[in-house]
Amino acid sequence: MSTEPKKSLSNAEKQLRYRQRQQASGKKELRGYLTPEALSCYQDIQEKTQWNDSTILSNAIRLMYAAHKCGQIGLLNSWLTEHKR
Repeated sequence: MSTEPKKSLSNAEKQLRYRQRQQASGKKELRGYLTPEALSCYQDIQEKTQWNDSTILSNAIRLMYAAHKCGQIGLLNSWLTEHKR
């Protein structure tokens, strides 16, 4: 039996393992830069719902997909334009 100490993982290795576990569970990472208007909306949603970044993104995509399927994208875009959001 060997008593060699385990080599500790670097931050990059930990992040890689985390991403691999997320991918294995069927999740996909999506990231981007937010406009000031979108950041304001994001902060409003976060304050009201207490959701984390991942939940907000996931729900936003699901809502946009539902709006697309129901033919409501134009309605959503016009509301955002009218309310300067």
